[in-house]
Amino acid sequence: MALPRKIAATVLAVVTTGAGIVIASRADAAAGCAVKYTVSNTWPGGFGAAVDVTNLGDAVNGWTLTFALPGGQVISQLWNGVVTQSGANVSVKDAGYNASLATNATTSFGFNSSGTAVTPSSFSLNGTVCTGGVAPTGSPSTSPPTSPPTSPPTSPSASPSTPPPATGPVAVGGKQLERLDRGVVSVRSGSGNLVSWRLLGNDPSGVAFNVYRGGTRISPSPITSSTNYLDSGAAANAVYTVRAVVGGVEQSDSPASLTFANGYLDVPLSIPAGGTTPSGEAYTYVANDASVGDLDGDGQYEVVLKWDPTNAKDNSQSGYTGNVFVDAYRLNGTRLWRIDLGRNIRAGAHYTQFQVFDYDGDGRAEVAMKTADGTRDGAGTVIGSSSADHRNSSGYVLAGPEFLTMFNGQTGRALSTVNYVPARGTVSSWGDSYGNRVDRFLAGTAYLDGARPSLIMARGYYTRAVVAAWDFRNGALTQRWVFDSNASGNSGWAGQGNHQLSVADVDGDGKHEIIYGAAAIDDNGARLWNTGNGHGDAMHVGDLDPSRTGLEEFKVDEDGSKPSSWMADARTGQIIWSTPASGDNGRGVSADIWSGSAGAESWSSAVDGVRNPKGAVVAGRKPSSANFVIWWDGDATRELLDQTRIDKYGTSADTRLLTGSDVHSNNGTKATPSLSADLFGDWREEVIWPTSNNTALRIYSTPITTDRRVVSLMHDPQYREAIAWQNTAYNQPPHPSFAIQ
Repeated sequence: MALPRKIAATVLAVVTTGAGIVIASRADAAAGCAVKYTVSNTWPGGFGAAVDVTNLGDAVNGWTLTFALPGGQVISQLWNGVVTQSGANVSVKDAGYNASLATNATTSFGFNSSGTAVTPSSFSLNGTVCTGGVAPTGSPSTSPPTSPPTSPPTSPSASPSTPPPATGPVAVGGKQLERLDRGVVSVRSGSGNLVSWRLLGNDPSGVAFNVYRGGTRISPSPITSSTNYLDSGAAANAVYTVRAVVGGVEQSDSPASLTFANGYLDVPLSIPAGGTTPSGEAYTYVANDASVGDLDGDGQYEVVLKWDPTNAKDNSQSGYTGNVFVDAYRLNGTRLWRIDLGRNIRAGAHYTQFQVFDYDGDGRAEVAMKTADGTRDGAGTVIGSSSADHRNSSGYVLAGPEFLTMFNGQTGRALSTVNYVPARGTVSSWGDSYGNRVDRFLAGTAYLDGARPSLIMARGYYTRAVVAAWDFRNGALTQRWVFDSNASGNSGWAGQGNHQLSVADVDGDGKHEIIYGAAAIDDNGARLWNTGNGHGDAMHVGDLDPSRTGLEEFKVDEDGSKPSSWMADARTGQIIWSTPASGDNGRGVSADIWSGSAGAESWSSAVDGVRNPKGAVVAGRKPSSANFVIWWDGDATRELLDQTRIDKYGTSADTRLLTGSDVHSNNGTKATPSLSADLFGDWREEVIWPTSNNTALRIYSTPITTDRRVVSLMHDPQYREAIAWQNTAYNQPPHPSFAIQ
């Protein structure tokens, strides 16, 4: 839209000198807009630029900046905006999450371009000319950065002749999401290779794809109906790339494929050294839960892994534990950093819930977790006191300060540390005096403002429940809101939490709510609804009944006086159906695993039969497991993922599709993988298990073709949030915001 106020042009002169950037504006400039344009770096055959746009007129919700590059330059990469270019004419539109621009507010974007560095002679914001007569900036003789943030640094890259990778987030449905590459994988399938790649959420409608092996095109015509291709008879180590075709024009090559020559890819690990507790107990380390994020902004995921000592404890168990370590790895096994949480963070499923997400919008993920005195970050810096030991004789940590820290995803360096909210206060006020319920923590990530992600950290669910929302902007953690069941009017939300949480836009306003078991909290931290059905061990939130408007929640209950399982409208909490009380119902799953019935099937350990979304029994035989689910074969139904195997559900018997080789599951009887997510390739999901000796993470990807074309699930915000919270306490599988049919 045009600016609502008629304005005169503001003219800026921008000159780079040895002392930096000098900005001069005309004294008679009226309210309007201003642009600061800086050539930030150059390299043979290209340059990078940073652009700051200030709105001096009325507030706008959506902006487009236009300018011209007169010397044949072509923008190859742009972050914090969406670029189109026709000849010399360039148009940069907001990325969705940065669309709102208040009066006197400034937004920034950057780009890399081919050709000689140049400064445009004029700029227009929403059709209004706001700069002109700008002198060219200097041309520092530095090569492009490997991961440019909003204002790219001028430090040289390792390869001056290679343009830097794309970075910065993209906007999908108005939300800030990762700028992913095609994620091409080659998985051995019989005597050939299944090549698959991502359809991105920001791909143009009608995009098609050509597949290349070793630089030679092998797909007869552009592929439009799916995002996979079976290359029959090819060598197991063949290397593939994919080129998008937009409007009949073939685009540039994707990065080269990852090779799953044996059906899996191993990420080598560096096992921490074991130790001995104060009571004399020796321990070693096992690879435990994992998460992913683009830590360096190159469009490919890195893995963040938690190491548990072999003496990790449930909160109900006394005893010392070894320290918890958190590592980051590239897919080739390069360890980026290691964080040692120290002696004052106890090891166990409920103590350390870590979040990996790009919270500040620079295109690179951060890592957040609870810390304490003695935590050592990835750069070796100690948080708090290095000598403090707050453990009591039972091994619990019930004294001393508690912190929340945001870490740099590339280096593991602590960026911002604040006091953990809520403080433990009086231990017995949480339900017992020995330290079981006080240290039940949950974590998640939510788009609370509808555009940018916020960090969710919580404490307590058996009795008092406190949920705190945090923003990470400009290098600092700031509190957005706190929900406390002890606050006036909130008492009904006490005791309603699960051993996990879920995040979803349940009311359709574009902002995400926190589903906290049998209760929900609105995006602004206000109470939304609660069923009063109490605590449970498992829940699922998604479009479980596509015939209904909105999302549903399926949950099992631990309270023997409450329904053993139920399904509710996720917007209102209204119960759709339930099953009679039958004691502690410890396991339950809801997912579309059978094509014989529309929508999700729901089943649980203490209830007979398999139910459809209306609660009717549609299959008498329950699946062989009630744990995780995964999209693995080529149809729209999900498969069963349990321990180290994948099975296809059938009303007579389940069919084995995969048995992991020399790997182990995690978390005892929970038997969960380190992670299951749509990590690479098309929309189907991968699964990560540690090898039996913990020397590698073994990633499996499907070798089965599919005729379905679905956008990468990681570009569905609800699913992406679910991957972030998957490691929380009793791990649960992710669900997207839509049903795959």
